Amino acid sequence: MLEKPILVTGATGYVGARLIPRLLEKGYKVRAASRSLDKLKDRPWSRQSNVELVALNAKEPESFIEAAQGCHTAYYLIHSMNPREKDFAEADRTAACNMVIAAEQAGLQRIIYLGGLGEFEDQLSKHLRSRAEVANILRSAKVPVTVLRAAMIIGSGSASFECLRYLVDRLPLMLTPSWVSTPSQPIAIRDVLYYLVGCLEHDELKGQILDIGGPEVITYRQLMDVYAEEAGLPKRLIIPVPVFSPKLSSYWIHLVTPVPAFIAQPLAEGLRNPALCQNDKIKTILPRELLTCREAIRLALQQLKQQTVESHWTDAGIAQVAEWSQPYDVAWSGGTIYEDRRSLIVAATPEQIWQTVVTIGGQNGWYYANWLWRLRGFIDRLFGGVGLRRGRRHSSGLQLGDALDFWRVALIQPEQQLLLKAEMKLPGEAYLGFQIQAVNNGQTKIEQIARFVPSGLLGILYWKMLIPLHTVLFGGMINAIAAKSILNK
Repeated sequence: MLEKPILVTGATGYVGARLIPRLLEKGYKVRAASRSLDKLKDRPWSRQSNVELVALNAKEPESFIEAAQGCHTAYYLIHSMNPREKDFAEADRTAACNMVIAAEQAGLQRIIYLGGLGEFEDQLSKHLRSRAEVANILRSAKVPVTVLRAAMIIGSGSASFECLRYLVDRLPLMLTPSWVSTPSQPIAIRDVLYYLVGCLEHDELKGQILDIGGPEVITYRQLMDVYAEEAGLPKRLIIPVPVFSPKLSSYWIHLVTPVPAFIAQPLAEGLRNPALCQNDKIKTILPRELLTCREAIRLALQQLKQQTVESHWTDAGIAQVAEWSQPYDVAWSGGTIYEDRRSLIVAATPEQIWQTVVTIGGQNGWYYANWLWRLRGFIDRLFGGVGLRRGRRHSSGLQLGDALDFWRVALIQPEQQLLLKAEMKLPGEAYLGFQIQAVNNGQTKIEQIARFVPSGLLGILYWKMLIPLHTVLFGGMINAIAAKSILNK
């Protein structure tokens, strides 16, 4: 067994968060790297003795060098496709170059990279072209690089699977782009993880470019049919039309599914390229009975039903807490802060109130005037926001960085405090917080605070116009939380 740790970049992302427990099960030491150290600390595997946690800024070579120092191998699982990056391809180039510098200075023995299937001569989409470019940059290093190229990954919580799931669940009739007939070889996330771990254990895979895909070639249209059958839905009527551009497709995906346009567009563009394995050498070195698409979909649906989703595509987000976001902070200098603050003394314990607060949102709703929350989510989607459809990863548990409808968990202290940062389209920046404090005689004080810093005149008008609505909505919500907490006894 290796004495040096294995560096896993993108440790809180969809693949990284699932890879780390499997490396730990094998007995490896792991150095988990992500943008947010606090978010890493909130992961269930973070407290194991074989885990080190490091903050990593992919834009800074020094940060990469520090993270890689003393490691044996690095898994490169970073992808910059997020709303904060105006040009994700350029951000990916920068990060890959920084990985090369760090790998050479740290004397790494290997880099293992998960990229996408597709050939340059096939007029790749921007997304797949960027994935291929990152592979070439990493392979320019003096350190051996293993590149795994995968097509669509099927697994509970993956962005691709969520697109498929919501489209088929919600649309009995679909007018679809011609790319629904493009052949590909989707692969189950379980099999992707098997290959990623296996690459670490087979030196003959060093320096190799290997294609990984499931055991069958299938079109997206056929995949929709399989999903409908596994979900117990009537067969969907799918009509391909030539007028759908990838951009138009992304807007449609944005409106119907939880996946926002900035992710949907590159995914939709990528679907026009055939994603077929050319080099399946890995099947000989790492033999395995791979899951079919039907089996992978069935497993993903079971995990969703049982609420055992290990990671989710929304996990990659990060909510940086502003100093003014919490009511006990000193007044923020240099601007206006609007606040809606309400408190109640409730005949319940902090644990009972926390049980109510921590299960808010998603399918559980917001406890009061849910139709208004849904309307706000619909308006947000129309303006390009995330809307309410992201829901929540688990019906009764939250962890730092979790997406919660159009909020993200920015701070969580069990039975004391929950702070949510707004990710909807707003003319300003907003937080919603809950604080819980035991008083006496079995009573507890709950404080609910909404805070907003407007951006310009539009932000000021936005808050002023919504004061009557906030009075009804926030007042009703805290009363509903109190009532539900008492019932939790």
